[in-house]
Amino acid sequence: MGMEMTSFAFPAGFAAKSIPVSGATIYVRLGGSGPAVVLLHGYAETGDMWVPMAADLGRDHTVVVPDLRGLGLSSKPPGGFDKKTQAADVAGVLDDLRIERAALVTHDIGNMVGYAFAAQYPRRVTRFALIDAPLPGIGPWEEILKNPLLWHFRFGGPDMERLVAGRERIYLDRFWNEFSATPSRIGEDVRNHYARLYAMPGAMHSGFMQFAAFDQDALDNRALLAKGKLAMPVLALGGAKSFGKTMAEIMRSAASDVQEGVVPDSGHWIMEENPNATIAMVRAFLTSLRDGSR
Repeated sequence: MGMEMTSFAFPAGFAAKSIPVSGATIYVRLGGSGPAVVLLHGYAETGDMWVPMAADLGRDHTVVVPDLRGLGLSSKPPGGFDKKTQAADVAGVLDDLRIERAALVTHDIGNMVGYAFAAQYPRRVTRFALIDAPLPGIGPWEEILKNPLLWHFRFGGPDMERLVAGRERIYLDRFWNEFSATPSRIGEDVRNHYARLYAMPGAMHSGFMQFAAFDQDALDNRALLAKGKLAMPVLALGGAKSFGKTMAEIMRSAASDVQEGVVPDSGHWIMEENPNATIAMVRAFLTSLRDGSR
């Protein structure tokens, strides 16, 4: 057991803190020093996905790694899963830590929370790297919704929760297997670790609620975009065997300064499938042209 968890141990010098925000308590790991960067995870994972990235960036950044509300070790509130509310969670975390401005690095549903944060608090975001997931209501969203692989966007409710209760590992395996280029790179320890976290009371319900909020998120995002595109530098990264260059297409609809990147030899689960390339691309983006926008 001790060995199995080692891959999810944050580096020495990282501390964990539970931070109360409006309607929830957010579990956060914090470490490193220098310009702040916030790492936001997505579905089927928690902030633990970012251990290798946090270890690298912590050498010259203050790294903030929350679990989204309802997931991981954050509280499981009855509501607030629209991404504007979760953006306010991020603001509450940064306020508590007395961090005025930060870069964002986000994956999956974390992209959606990150966009809602960057669009509402643009002065607080220095630069924004989004990895391998669409934004509700933005760019080719309606076309993306037609992909049969994304049936889970509409899966939820009490009957579905009863179907997956006690079978969390079976449900989550399907995402790790179908959305990866090489399923074996998502090891047994990783799968068991997240299955345990998603088996916690309220966690699967919260996960379904993250998706159930997409229609509201699409309305909110269209309203945010109507006020103008994001102006801070954006890196749009897609897995070569997943969203690929489509990430940049999505973000050009939402931001005016977009760099395109593709994580080679990877599907959706970039930190498990090709962490070294992902970290290198994110680090290059965060540390390029250190200018007044810092």
